Amino acid sequence: MDAEMPKTVVRSISAGLSQKGVSNHNERLLLTLLQRHGNMPASDLARLSGLSAPAVSAILKRLEGDGLLGRGDPQRGKVGKPSVPMMLSPDGVLAFGLKIGRRSADLLLMDITGAVRHQKQFKYDLPVAKDVFAFVSDGMAAVMAELPPHIANRICGIGVAAPFEMWNWKEPNAASAPEFAGWKDINIHVEISKFSALPVSLVNDATAACQAEHIFGRGKEFRDYAYFFVGAFIGGGIVLNHSVFEGRQGNAGALGSLPSVSPLGESKQLVDMASIHLLEARLAEVDVDPSLLWQTPQDWTEIARYVDLWLGQTAQELAKACLATCSVIDFEAVLIDGAFPPEVREELVARVRRYMANQDTRGLLPPRIESGSIGGNARAVGAACGPILSGFLLNTNAGLAVAS
Repeated sequence: MDAEMPKTVVRSISAGLSQKGVSNHNERLLLTLLQRHGNMPASDLARLSGLSAPAVSAILKRLEGDGLLGRGDPQRGKVGKPSVPMMLSPDGVLAFGLKIGRRSADLLLMDITGAVRHQKQFKYDLPVAKDVFAFVSDGMAAVMAELPPHIANRICGIGVAAPFEMWNWKEPNAASAPEFAGWKDINIHVEISKFSALPVSLVNDATAACQAEHIFGRGKEFRDYAYFFVGAFIGGGIVLNHSVFEGRQGNAGALGSLPSVSPLGESKQLVDMASIHLLEARLAEVDVDPSLLWQTPQDWTEIARYVDLWLGQTAQELAKACLATCSVIDFEAVLIDGAFPPEVREELVARVRRYMANQDTRGLLPPRIESGSIGGNARAVGAACGPILSGFLLNTNAGLAVAS
């Protein structure tokens, strides 16, 4: 895998509209407004977009003809003709999303409305590259075999969410190091091209989770915010001007690398002090099977006593990290999500709020601390967002990422 997190690569293929994407700015604008605000008539789209009514009508007709939009039932007002709300067509465009994690790989097929059509998971002790790509190849083939041709032709690509510099993952067991190090020489684009002609996009896994929250979760409520995703390792993302900002090399919002200090005064990073792998290690020490942390559906009630201690440390670390992040940009809010049960997320957020009250906030505007809403599937969903966003929706930060 290339160290600089390569951008979307589009291979020469012959396919339907979905793989060509939408090049017109105003078309992307109207699709984005419908995705963000929900179904609405042409008159409301004209008001929100600032475009003329005839221009909006022509664009909507074109997008409907391309199969990207559908019509809702006419809504009669007090006066005039009934208005017809326009809506995103669920079958208009779809994408695969792949999350490569420390304990599992997840492959899903998602449509532009955020509905997951199919999902498969591959659990492992270590992420062996050849096994992961065999799972992806077999999984995609199985899903495609179940799809009617008119749906298969609307798949616009596959997005991959993977940790930045995955080969630098640290395992307590040194014997696992070669399995992680092997990813350094893996080019994910090339590996997937061996069994699929779909365009491939690669994104940091925490940035992908942020993208999922932004497009399908609570991100619609805020203009600028920071985002933390607590998984086996912790990561983050940042949103500026209503869009996720990936940065020049795709590694913006590397919040897991924020500096921290251990109880013994050692120099550490946030990832060392506030990740689920710490809880996993503690369970192993007391002979409790840590695999229950990753079971679906999640239920951590049996290990509540250990979770409580872990929550205390994680909340303290996140409170400090929230303020450190907001010392650079005065974010309106900080959203926190993770690969844990919803009740654990809510308790973590509540504790971060309490710890924030005791932090030194001189010269800072403390942000709102809020819960994310997507949960453990956020990275795979965010991965699938990549091809859809790049081909059909408006990204107000697209130019900033390549400006330098």
